[in-house]
Amino acid sequence: MGSAGYVNLMKLSVGTDDVADLARWQASRRAQSADGLNRHVTRMWPKRGDEVLAGGSIYWVIKGLILCRQRIVGLEEQRGGDGILRCALVLDPELHRTASVPRRPFQGWRYLAPADAPPDLPPGREQEEPLPPGLSKALEEMGLL
Repeated sequence: MGSAGYVNLMKLSVGTDDVADLARWQASRRAQSADGLNRHVTRMWPKRGDEVLAGGSIYWVIKGLILCRQRIVGLEEQRGGDGILRCALVLDPELHRTASVPRRPFQGWRYLAPADAPPDLPPGREQEEPLPPGLSKALEEMGLL
């Protein structure tokens, strides 16, 4: 287990334009769930599930940038219409805006160590537009992000 005691996940939010778009989509999905929580279904079950549930979040990559995160509050087995067992990541409804950090495309989800996760934006800055990817990358390389 890492020194923080938990681990995060990182996932592409394909087809999402911005954080507000993700929030709208998730709100419509929550309205259809019995408990009002979002579930993101994935093929693979995290081998480090205990660490994920010990305080981890899912960091959403939108158009090549990590822009927000959500706490993962549960992992549930879910059988698809094809009979295959999958993992439903149960997510807290609140989206926390983060500093924008560029990420290349990848398949599925990836672990993200707490030390590598971008910080949440301070209160009052949640509505700011993300920095352009090139500027974010340059600031990150200088250790300023």
